[in-house]
Amino acid sequence: MNQKDRKSMYKSKQNADKILSANNRSSLTAANSPNAKEEKKDNAKLRAIICVILLIVIFAGFALRLFNWQIVHGEEYKELSDASTENIVRSDATRGEILDVDGNALAVNKTAYNIVLNKVYAREDSELNLIIINLLNTLSECNESYIDELPISWQDGGFVFDEGSEGDVEYIESPPMLNQEGLSADEIVQKLAERYHADNITDPFTKRSVVSVRYNMEKKGFSYEQVYVVASDVSSNTIAVVSERNQTVPAVEIRTVNERVIKRGTLIPHILGVVGKLDQEEYESHKDKGYSLDDQIGKFGVEAAMEDYLRGKAGEKTIVSDSDGKVISEQETVKSKPGDTVYLTINSRIQEVAAYTIAKNIREAQKLGERDVKNARANNAKQQSKLGEDCEAGAAVLLDVRDNSVICAASYPNYDISRFYDPDYSQTLFNDDKVPMFNRAFEGAFAPGSTFKPCVATAALQENIITPETSIHCDGEYDYYKDDVVHCLGNHGDQKLESAMAHSCNVYFAEVGRRIGITTMYMYAEKLGLGSKTGLEVTESTGILAGRDSTTWFEGNTVQAAIGQSDNAFTPVQLATYASTIANNGVRYRTHLIRKVVNYERDETVLYNDPEKPEITARTGVSQENIDLVKEAMHAVSQTATMRELAGGFPISMGCKTGTAENAGSDHNVFICFAPYEKPEVALCVLFEHGGRGYLPQQAACDILEAYFYGSDVNDIKKSPWKF
Repeated sequence: MNQKDRKSMYKSKQNADKILSANNRSSLTAANSPNAKEEKKDNAKLRAIICVILLIVIFAGFALRLFNWQIVHGEEYKELSDASTENIVRSDATRGEILDVDGNALAVNKTAYNIVLNKVYAREDSELNLIIINLLNTLSECNESYIDELPISWQDGGFVFDEGSEGDVEYIESPPMLNQEGLSADEIVQKLAERYHADNITDPFTKRSVVSVRYNMEKKGFSYEQVYVVASDVSSNTIAVVSERNQTVPAVEIRTVNERVIKRGTLIPHILGVVGKLDQEEYESHKDKGYSLDDQIGKFGVEAAMEDYLRGKAGEKTIVSDSDGKVISEQETVKSKPGDTVYLTINSRIQEVAAYTIAKNIREAQKLGERDVKNARANNAKQQSKLGEDCEAGAAVLLDVRDNSVICAASYPNYDISRFYDPDYSQTLFNDDKVPMFNRAFEGAFAPGSTFKPCVATAALQENIITPETSIHCDGEYDYYKDDVVHCLGNHGDQKLESAMAHSCNVYFAEVGRRIGITTMYMYAEKLGLGSKTGLEVTESTGILAGRDSTTWFEGNTVQAAIGQSDNAFTPVQLATYASTIANNGVRYRTHLIRKVVNYERDETVLYNDPEKPEITARTGVSQENIDLVKEAMHAVSQTATMRELAGGFPISMGCKTGTAENAGSDHNVFICFAPYEKPEVALCVLFEHGGRGYLPQQAACDILEAYFYGSDVNDIKKSPWKF
């Protein structure tokens, strides 16, 4: 920078300083003017006034709050401040209901009354024992029983163990309780009485009653949070008496509960299930979900499968009490939420028809079998096999082929699930050799006999092992494997697929099975739904696939498997699913029992199995051409001489297959079909265990199909059953 530039910069700085100086002087002059000073004083006064007002408001608020605390609610808050306990008591939720597909009631609720003890109001053992004695005396006067689970009774001047009470006694002697083994009944009662401070009671009956209630209280988790049910579903008269006598005893409460009621207990007992108190094992596995030992839970069937929806959510009430146990306040802090309502896919009318016709035709099978046995004896003829006189059980399953929803599922023998908790009735069920509680429709696995042949045909066609024109000669016996000779019911001569299916030629299908091989055979069986669970929400059997599930296998066994023998054993619901898969051109849908779940008020849908959007579980990969050939062959079965009256008398066309499977005793008798043949709507399996070789499953099938297609009920079927 030169000299001239430095001088120019210096002059510019001097000019800037002069301007700033002038501005400062101007500002100071304005600030010191009389008007400016007056304005400044006014602003200061205003700020001071605002601060004073704010302070007055704040102190006034504190004063009002203190007045409210100390004067208006002083005593109330004093009691609250002295309170030493805050307890939360649960209130049970209403269980959701179970309805059929049309909304008809299957398992619903009714209002009942329980007498309970609340520990919040009775803290001392002596006080609680006195309350129990008085309450049990009142119940006795009203002819009401209390819940008594102590496995000890008073007999002949002493206490004795009840019959079959070993498990309960073991629990009492275990570490959670007395922690001492080998005690006598008298010793257990005495030690429990000491445990519950009831050892001063001299009367043995009274002592035992108190000990029984106290023992069960402890077992069920009686606490400040958990009330104990002394007596359940008591009469209105008992309620009145107990309420009057216990007006000053708040520990005794009358609680309204919803009791499970089963409508038409014989309709779907194997599917519906029951609810009951949790056992110890169930409690351990469910306590993390908020269950208590006194809760109800689904034991089996839909009641168990849909437990998470049906249960609902318990409510909570907060009870505050002082150090003397006096209750100061009660407040509902969490409202209970009722469980959801479940709609099944079951049609009650068709289900009733299925149960009726299965029972009727099984009884008919017995009569026919007995008649044939008598005729054979009268003619000194040798009886080759039993003919149905030992037929005592069976099942039927009808599916909607649109989505494999279960329209009906009957299992025989039947029982009344509404009487499940009747000790005498349940004992007869458990002792019955026919096992009426066994769900044969879903859990019984039976040899399918010739109903397996459409599966063999499907595999052979798709693997190009046969064509519709492939001819195999039948001379009544197939002896390719000398150790596994297959006998045919006729001497059919040269047979092609359609004729072989129609006449159920064992020789034809034994040879086709040999050509396929067992591995390919069971691969197609799996795709068609055999030997696999169908997807039901309730318990079902997996079944058995010959070869895949066999412990030993010989090459010759394959020909037996191909005609539905060997180790093959499938459930009726699997066979119905198999028929449905063929009807659906090789697409297998998940078989299911639940149509939808809605909230308790029924104005909101929680879950919906839309029949127009079925869940696909498998695609067989079989071409449409080959599936059509199998369907045509099954239709040909309905046109044979033995089936002509059935096909001609029943106006709905069908694709079908009969089957008999050898067993100890009479053969199993099986019938599967889909209908109508041209545009299938339903698939059906009817199975008679030891049904012989008769036509009765087909007759039962026609009754069920009539109920579906024409709306017939049991009375209609009784008046005009289909006769084959």
